[in-house]
Amino acid sequence: MTVRPWMAAVATSLIGVFGIGYFAATTYLVLRDDLIGGTIARQARMQHEYEDRITALRAQVDRVTSRQLLDQQIVEEKVEKLLQQQLELSARSGRVGTLADGAEQSASSGEAAALPDAEPLAYGKRADAREGIKAIEEIMGIAGENADAPAHASALGYAPEVGSRRPRETVSDRTDRIFSKVTLSLKGIERDQMARVRQLTSSAQVTSEAIRTIVEHTGFVLPDMKTADALTTSAIPADGTAIGGPYVEPQKQDEFERSLATLDSAIVELEETREAVRKLPLESPAPASDVTSSFGNRMDPFLGRLALHAGIDFHAATGTRIRSTAAGTVTTAGHSGGYGNMIEIDHGNGVSTRYAHLAVILVNVGDRVDADQVIAQSGSTGRSTGPHLHYEVRLNGLAVDPMRFLRAGTKLAGYLN
Repeated sequence: MTVRPWMAAVATSLIGVFGIGYFAATTYLVLRDDLIGGTIARQARMQHEYEDRITALRAQVDRVTSRQLLDQQIVEEKVEKLLQQQLELSARSGRVGTLADGAEQSASSGEAAALPDAEPLAYGKRADAREGIKAIEEIMGIAGENADAPAHASALGYAPEVGSRRPRETVSDRTDRIFSKVTLSLKGIERDQMARVRQLTSSAQVTSEAIRTIVEHTGFVLPDMKTADALTTSAIPADGTAIGGPYVEPQKQDEFERSLATLDSAIVELEETREAVRKLPLESPAPASDVTSSFGNRMDPFLGRLALHAGIDFHAATGTRIRSTAAGTVTTAGHSGGYGNMIEIDHGNGVSTRYAHLAVILVNVGDRVDADQVIAQSGSTGRSTGPHLHYEVRLNGLAVDPMRFLRAGTKLAGYLN
């Protein structure tokens, strides 16, 4: 057999590989126990080092905590005071919000005085206060003069400048700065609340006065709501519920409480004014019809001479639905001389309306009707030259121009809807 060089090289390589493997296995078997022991020893040393480090850190935390004990009590007292102020402001905000909703609904017209924005309070100041509270909570934690103190001071914005000779600011100094900032923010919120209440009060009063001015142009004078409102606190409940008890001096009210009471009175007065105005005949009895004859002296169509026209006429074809111009009680429903078929409705406070020359009457005497309710169909009964609706408004039995009420209704639409 001929042995070639490559065969010798392969055989030598195989022998070398097996030899190295055998040597490595033998070495591992001989040194295995030493290797395992060394690994365990290293792990034990690392564990002891970690425990020593944790013990040192705990001791450092204890030292930091002990140094903060005196300052901690002062900080807690100040935080308690600030939290009380914050709770008081939050309660005020809820009460102001409730009254503000009523005021905004009561003064929703574009002709009313401009209301403040829906979010009137200084939220920038609120944010400052919240940031200050967070900073206080951070100080109340582990924020003493330890290795992390510079980082805390930098986070709070009070770290000393590099190279400055000024002494490093203490936790107490930083706390006083933060408390001052939060206190000023809360004071600003309180001022904004007072401004909000005053603005809402003024808006409600202006709106109520505007409504009264418009109504006065009709010749009807609304009852004075202020007199009734002044007796609200001492009046017996409207539902007749029995009340009583020993007399106790009233609680002293601060400026904010007095402002809220004034705002509440203004809103109540405005709502009562609106409620009184809603009882007036401000709507049209035939909304889709045009006025063909106005109130006042005119030539009588039958006699050909001057006569008083005590109402206004609407062009309405026979069968046109006629609506009540306000809620009230039917006092007349039937034929009435020159009126023909006529309905009269009493709206209270001396105000009544008449609907004449009707073809069909849909209500009876004593019925309670709502505003905009269909009460009849137009026709040409009685002293009439053709199908139309004769409409009157009377104050204490005297005829007045219905157009005053219709114009007032147009102007008051934004205030009442």
